Amino acid sequence: MTAILGVAIDAPLRATFDYRAPDGIPRENLQPGQRIWVPFGARRVVGVVVEIRDSTSVPAGKLRSAQALIDDAPIFDPTLLGLLTWAAGYYHHPLGEVFAAALPKALREGAPASDVQTVYALSTPARVGELTPIAVRAHRLRELVDLLTARTAVTEAELAAWSNRWRDHVRELERRGWIARIQQAPATVTRPVVAVAGPTLLDSQRDAVEAVDRAAGTYAQFLLRGVTGSGKTEVYLRAIERVVARGQQALVLVPEIALTPQLVERFAARFGAPLAVLHSALTDLERLQAWRAAQTGAAPVVIGTRSAVFAPLARPGLIVVDEEHDASYKQQDGFRYSARDLALLRAQRSSLPVVLGSATPSLESLERVEQHKAVALLLPQRATGAAAPALHLIDLRRHAATQGIATPTLAAIERHLGAGGQVLLYLNRRGYAPTLFCPACGWCAACARCDARLTVHQRERSLRCHHCGSEQPIPDACAVCGQPAKPVGQGTERIEETLQSLLPDMPLVRIDRDAIRRKGMLEDALASVHAGTARVLVGTQMLTKGHDFPNVSLVVVLNADQGLFGTDFRASERLAQTIVQVAGRAGRAGRPGEVLIQTEFPEHPLLRQLVDKGYDAFAVAALAERRQARWPPYARLAVLRAEASRRELPHAFLERALEVAPARDAVDVELLGPAWAPMERRAGHYRAQLLAHALTHAPLQRLLAGWLPAIEALPEARRVRWSIDVDPLELF
Repeated sequence: MTAILGVAIDAPLRATFDYRAPDGIPRENLQPGQRIWVPFGARRVVGVVVEIRDSTSVPAGKLRSAQALIDDAPIFDPTLLGLLTWAAGYYHHPLGEVFAAALPKALREGAPASDVQTVYALSTPARVGELTPIAVRAHRLRELVDLLTARTAVTEAELAAWSNRWRDHVRELERRGWIARIQQAPATVTRPVVAVAGPTLLDSQRDAVEAVDRAAGTYAQFLLRGVTGSGKTEVYLRAIERVVARGQQALVLVPEIALTPQLVERFAARFGAPLAVLHSALTDLERLQAWRAAQTGAAPVVIGTRSAVFAPLARPGLIVVDEEHDASYKQQDGFRYSARDLALLRAQRSSLPVVLGSATPSLESLERVEQHKAVALLLPQRATGAAAPALHLIDLRRHAATQGIATPTLAAIERHLGAGGQVLLYLNRRGYAPTLFCPACGWCAACARCDARLTVHQRERSLRCHHCGSEQPIPDACAVCGQPAKPVGQGTERIEETLQSLLPDMPLVRIDRDAIRRKGMLEDALASVHAGTARVLVGTQMLTKGHDFPNVSLVVVLNADQGLFGTDFRASERLAQTIVQVAGRAGRAGRPGEVLIQTEFPEHPLLRQLVDKGYDAFAVAALAERRQARWPPYARLAVLRAEASRRELPHAFLERALEVAPARDAVDVELLGPAWAPMERRAGHYRAQLLAHALTHAPLQRLLAGWLPAIEALPEARRVRWSIDVDPLELF
């Protein structure tokens, strides 16, 4: 009997699809996790085999046959296949799209999983003398035959060295039947990994390394919690050294591409071995090569951003999640997974230790330590012995400011630069100014597609929406009264301009997404900082995460008030983490560090707590508030979101969704809303949301499992774009 294959396809459909196994493929050659070519509508697409059965409910007349098996062995090992299947269920996302998220584009399009190369050999008829001899005058063809006769096989590189026109000669010999093309895997050359000696460890670092090493071969969750500059990366390196020495691999996740170059450089210098690097800025070929290096075990260390949590590992030994608190680990569209949470589950299913590192741990990770699900490893002092920087609040109500830089701040900048230090100014706002304003009539340049103002980008003479990407030239006058309009407020571009005016002899570098646009620009900018040729740094959050700037002695947070009054319940946590992280760039080497925080609310409890008692005190108070209010991590959330170009549709859809929700005990699950999103209109679509709240995972998952099929069946569901977000990090 022909085997029936359940196949997942990269499409927004929650079902799998049944196909007959391809003709001529024995059942014993079929395994879950293999890729396969299948007909899908009028197209030929790549699917992933999920199950192999003897029967199907699809009528015989409608059952189609798969066309060809792509992989001899599963592209997902059983552990990774199980993790992806679980994630599809937990996050309630189509399984085919989950599989697609775990693969480089080339593999989604059917490229071979192994790094095969084409070689050329004499065909069997040529070797046994069954073919018409090559004419004497065909000198180059005869030379090629002689070359192939002397060798078992010849690579394309060897042929290119023989002749620039080798392809023409090969095609002619193929036409005559003399040559056979053979696909084979290249020979892999493995070399021992010899780690370069690192610096002497502090006792706390050594204790952390030993704790992780003792957990080898078992699941253990560690929270490596240290002040900024305490040497967390060195702990990662030493723990990974031991993993690699055992012939195993380590997976290291980082939140941002901006962190990847310096981390890769540091790891490569330490291990002297090829690393597999996975992030979105790579070409398709680079991602494929890195995936293969991880899958074969050729790379002892795999470093990547969010999606690298799905990287295949031949011999897994350790998982590290650096800056585990960072919101970048949560995918915000499509398959809305948390890479940090899946890293924990992958480690558990593979019996591996996992290290989460942060100077400002997430409240979720602190709660796991509180519940004894994770072990805290503390690094209480800076690795260099430097003292923690002193934090001071600058009251913007009392001091005059020049384009957002208060007078005491400017004096401090000049003092630190005069002493030979570097200065970092942080402002989480790109562009020149957040709005173009008319003083005569009060008009502001607004986005036509979003409930947002257009940002002024002076250098390009454009107004841009940072939410939908729309752009237009800066008008010569107010669109309403015709009077001159002016940029109001500060962005990083304006701060750069102001500092160049105030400090004309000081070399400055700006690091944000507008200034760093092309490959290599970030590395060049960071190199100028480390070389000391750039004395002043201006930037956004790209500057706050994990960078080590030894000569930065002053850090300025230009506007700490942006996160004080956010609508999201996590706003205060994110603000506290950002301030502590950016403050940690100061005074990491021999120079004493200083941090100035500009604010119009110096009496705000959050700011006072951070300045007087630090992040630990903030976290204790924030956890107490969350516990009392029954918000995460002491509760579980899911958000049903909807958007449409007509304003009435999202709200009407969510009202109908509320009506078809399964019967439930309000004690187990509450449904709150529907309500409009804080930014109701974005990119021309009106947005609304409905919040599901439960104290534990189980009742929430039961509700979603019964509810989503009913939602999909609603006529209103076809009039809106809707999604479900489990464990959302932002309510927007």
